[in-house]
Amino acid sequence: MEESDPMTTTRPTPVRERAHESLPVAALVVMACTGFIVIMTETLPAGLLPQLAAGLDVSEGGAGQLVSAYAIGTVLAAIPAITLTRGARRKPLLLAGLLGFLVANAVTAVSPSFTVALVARFVGGAFSGLLWGMLAGYARRIVAPEHAGRALAIAMTGTPLALSVGTPLGAWLGSTVGWRWSFAAMSLLSVIVMIFAKFLVPDAPGQSTQTRAPLSRVLGIPGVATILAVVFVWMLAHNLLYTYIASYLQQMRLALRPDVTLLVFGVAALGGIWITGVFIDRALRRLTLASVTLLIVAAALLAAAQQSTVLVLLAIVLWGLAFGGSATQLQTAMGEAAGENADAANAMLTTSFNMAIFAGGAAGAVVVDGVGAPALPAGMIALTLMALVMVGFGRRAAFPAGR
Repeated sequence: MEESDPMTTTRPTPVRERAHESLPVAALVVMACTGFIVIMTETLPAGLLPQLAAGLDVSEGGAGQLVSAYAIGTVLAAIPAITLTRGARRKPLLLAGLLGFLVANAVTAVSPSFTVALVARFVGGAFSGLLWGMLAGYARRIVAPEHAGRALAIAMTGTPLALSVGTPLGAWLGSTVGWRWSFAAMSLLSVIVMIFAKFLVPDAPGQSTQTRAPLSRVLGIPGVATILAVVFVWMLAHNLLYTYIASYLQQMRLALRPDVTLLVFGVAALGGIWITGVFIDRALRRLTLASVTLLIVAAALLAAAQQSTVLVLLAIVLWGLAFGGSATQLQTAMGEAAGENADAANAMLTTSFNMAIFAGGAAGAVVVDGVGAPALPAGMIALTLMALVMVGFGRRAAFPAGR
């Protein structure tokens, strides 16, 4: 008989015992703070491109590659990291990931050159692959199944909060006292969240050996491949413009500062995740279709805005509403499709997500340094239309109807 894995012998609290418990809000908020660190670290350069370009002696397109380097680190690390740690207990992994962000952001803050900054961003992206691949499964694992969607919505609030408060605040801090202080502040935040995680987040076992399917088999689970394709196309559409929002505003000659624009976007995103939290446990498919459709409308307004500040602000609000619940919607869909193998499937989702970020940074740089940032919304429209078609055809397994 095969010996049991010592890392998986402790069983989680039985569902019957958890079914009537209230949500562990404090633990889920700590997870949201972890997601805040992951997303803010990822998007921080978007609000600091001019300062980073000047400080590291590169073009704005070159500074945008700090986002791409982070994404590549995530792409290369997510699947191997989750595969190697599928049986490990969750809390030590959470603390290790936060420690990695502490170090990566500290090195970025003191980087003497663009090369060192790129390497630090790559390392940060690698730890993002670990955390982003496990957070959704961890949040769902510590609550009863009927509350899984709501728990994930709380744990994912870090994303819109990072976009609404974190990135604009980082952009303001960087423009006021220097971009290095923005990354130093992220290291300090990592220390604080580690302390709270140590005392407030319950541990959970990893996946048992008996239920671990090979990655090739996980990819073959009905719905998984479709969700991965939707993630890539949808997030590519988003990041194509989001990474270069400062350049877009400047080249459109709009009287909008990047930090203010990102604040408006993020506040709207909070609305999107609130709506998602209310309806996700009974209307996943309709929420996803509505979010993708709303992004098409927002991109069309951006394409037609010319120099209208009002139209651009309206588009930003709609864009935020569309994007706010996207991570929760996609990770919920993946968790339900993959079942016991949700962690491995979410590692693939993280890889697809960050491949889109890398591609958005790279393709956007070509457009911005070539024909100009005002052309970016047209690409958003084409890509989001593809995502809408895929969600529509995923009614059987990926985004099931009648849920």
